[in-house]
Amino acid sequence: MNREREPASSLFETSRASSILSGQSDRETVPAAVMKRAHLEKLQLCDALETIADTLPKVDYLACLAAANAIVPLLRNIHQYEETLIFPAYEAALSGSDASTRRLRAEHVEDECFAGEVTEILLAIGHGETVENAEVVGFMLRGFFESMRRHIAFEREHVLRMIGVVD
Repeated sequence: MNREREPASSLFETSRASSILSGQSDRETVPAAVMKRAHLEKLQLCDALETIADTLPKVDYLACLAAANAIVPLLRNIHQYEETLIFPAYEAALSGSDASTRRLRAEHVEDECFAGEVTEILLAIGHGETVENAEVVGFMLRGFFESMRRHIAFEREHVLRMIGVVD
């Protein structure tokens, strides 16, 4: 049985294309394709988190568990790729270090810390813990995914355009 298939249509499916972000890809993979896939997966995660936030206090336990299990590894892999390949190319295009890449790297650290907190909450909810204050959990999820959406927008509008990687 052939296991290779088209790129996953969902963040939570596995595929050859998503292996790019797990470090299992060929090194010839074009940065534009990798970044397009990375942004797509991050935006799918944002959409999943927004759906969870919108439906609270009603809970989809499986959606919470799926999102919780995806957040940290996804961000870690994307951030590593950006920091090792994309940001150096951006700095070279600017003829030196830029305050923007320092800020983006700091955002990566903040996002990964926040992702750990979001993961804990989602795992607890997914395992049946009662949502005591739906507004607080919803606010937390919204803070996380809105920050990720802003980060993606900046990368698309500034970083990727400057290095010739466009959607």
